[in-house]
Amino acid sequence: MGGTLATGTVQGWASALDAVVVYAQGALCRRLARGTVPADGRVRVTGLPRSLDRGSLRARVLGAPGLRVTEARVEVGAEPSGADGPSDALLREVERLRDERAAAQGRRDRHLGLIDEVKALRPVPPARRRDDPHRRTPVDAWLELTDFVDERLTGLHGRLRALEEDLRRAEHELAIGEDRLARASTDAPAARVETSVSAVLVLDGAGDAEVEVEVEYGVPGAVWVPAYHLTYRQGDDEGSLLLRASVAQRTGEDWSGVRIALATADLRRRTDLPRLRSVRIGRGQPAPAPSGWRAHPAGLTGLFAGYDAAGPRPGTYTAPVPPGAGFVGGAARSAPVAAPLPPPAAPPAYGGAPAALPVPGGPPAPSPQAFGGDPAPSAPPRPRGRSRTGGGPAAPGAAPAPAAPGRAAPAPPPLSGALAGSAPPAGPLQPNGDALDYAALVLRGPDEPDGHRGRLFPGASADPVTAEHRRRAEGVAALPLPGHAVRPRESAGSFDHRFDAAAPADVPSDGTWHTVTVGEIPVGLRTEYVCVPSVEQTVYATLVLSNATDRAVLAGPVDVTVDGSFLLTASLPTLAPGGVCRVGLGPAEAVAVTRRTNLHESASGLRNHITVLNHQVHVELANRLPVPVPVEVRERVPVTSDPDVRIEERADWTAPDDGAGPDDHVPGTRVWRLELPAGGTAALDGGYDIRIPAGKALTGGNRRS
Repeated sequence: MGGTLATGTVQGWASALDAVVVYAQGALCRRLARGTVPADGRVRVTGLPRSLDRGSLRARVLGAPGLRVTEARVEVGAEPSGADGPSDALLREVERLRDERAAAQGRRDRHLGLIDEVKALRPVPPARRRDDPHRRTPVDAWLELTDFVDERLTGLHGRLRALEEDLRRAEHELAIGEDRLARASTDAPAARVETSVSAVLVLDGAGDAEVEVEVEYGVPGAVWVPAYHLTYRQGDDEGSLLLRASVAQRTGEDWSGVRIALATADLRRRTDLPRLRSVRIGRGQPAPAPSGWRAHPAGLTGLFAGYDAAGPRPGTYTAPVPPGAGFVGGAARSAPVAAPLPPPAAPPAYGGAPAALPVPGGPPAPSPQAFGGDPAPSAPPRPRGRSRTGGGPAAPGAAPAPAAPGRAAPAPPPLSGALAGSAPPAGPLQPNGDALDYAALVLRGPDEPDGHRGRLFPGASADPVTAEHRRRAEGVAALPLPGHAVRPRESAGSFDHRFDAAAPADVPSDGTWHTVTVGEIPVGLRTEYVCVPSVEQTVYATLVLSNATDRAVLAGPVDVTVDGSFLLTASLPTLAPGGVCRVGLGPAEAVAVTRRTNLHESASGLRNHITVLNHQVHVELANRLPVPVPVEVRERVPVTSDPDVRIEERADWTAPDDGAGPDDHVPGTRVWRLELPAGGTAALDGGYDIRIPAGKALTGGNRRS
């Protein structure tokens, strides 16, 4: 970080990335550079990425109260690439691994050919003549040949297994190398000419002093989502919740050994205050027009009508094409020449446009339009019988006289075909990649051609390489999220918080997710077993987490480890400071539940005009764990909005308090809470009566449990 480079006439300071704050989308990077301030105070801090936002550059001097930064701007330079980047080294490594794989495959194929040759060994009797008698083949020769082939194949197959193992190892290493090359960092030049971005600073103060400068800038292409790892032991009331963020960035620079902080805020959030408008009752009244207001022009042509009527800008005028100028292929050989204007005859009126000089032989110059009024009526045309210089009548077909100083000559008739210039295409505009880069678009001024002025076009100084870097960086926002992950802006709600990592981390610029350990969050927890036997006769194990810290726990995936063994990955909801939530761990097979119901219908009242439906509920629990467990049994009681229909409960259950627990309960929910001993059982009895008057009863509808 402390090196000094000489770049032209500006002294260059090498910089090192020190800290990064990753927001919901985008990041703020902080670089440090150290060096001796030159006499002119101008230094160049190198090492900035191509995708940085030029408007976010900030710089200040650390530890030197007498020095301050008076100017900071971004400059892009190009120089031949002298050293190979990481991608070149990976490419050479992949080529070497491909050669090794090809060599291993060749050895294996040659060995297979040798095995096939040995397998093809067969005893061949000699050719027998016509008069020779049949000869007996000795059996020992056949057996010796068979033993030779078997022994030879045994050795060859042993060697073949070793060669196939070498080939598999070479293919595995090649696959790893190709994967690393495909996921290589984008912080590498793509051509032999390496472009570099630097910040040119002007320091004001005492010179010839060694100082440290901090440069801060914003970059797109960085996102993060929270992830957690929960570790606890059964029976404990406390656990360890480790925040491990998943960070992905493609900013064009590798974050190696930097301090990383994560924020839920949005760098592009609104900062303007809302305006409170009055509410008017009665007939609507339009807002009064401001002083000097006039209606907007109908189009771009009307927008520049006053500018065209005012004549050329003071200082230059366009010389006319001299008569008799030659043409090559139909195009004029002489171009308009800028020349100084003579002093004006009379200054324009205060606040108005300069008077336009008339053009001989052309239409009269329009009078300047008053601000806020209508255009003035045009003056009567001048007689065209004689020229202004006092000559005779103008000859038919003669060249027009030169324009008066300060006024452009009349435009020649439009050319056809390819000589017409860059006229805008007919039909609706079809934006291309350059037109979609809004940061590089420039509003063309009134001096541009009619088809360009007043419209947005890519600037002449737009850097296509920088635009491509920014376009590639912004593509990280569309990266698929990990399982159960939630973006910070969706889970943070109405608050913003910052999480600082406990140690420096490495995040390469490859556009993939990387895990960064942020820190430990102490949480209180307890294990509860919940069952709803009226819906499913299964007991579920749950963890009740309480956040006792002063910062929120964002929603995201959590890996649960119980007694040193991984259990499952669950989804953790957003937990505000002081909040409580419940995380399900799945069915608990060691705790069993059984539910039985009984319905009895009877009549009561003086004339038996009230139907009584007696519901009885019996729940049995069994604990086969070696430790006692708290169990919550949830039941339901019917609810009614009819005052004539009464419901009388006959049980020791209680209505849950929605403000005290981590769950929201529907009306009619009833809860049993008990401590089930180790290896013990429990029985719960409850019930309720539904009293329905005869006038409210439904035929055949009372026996519904």
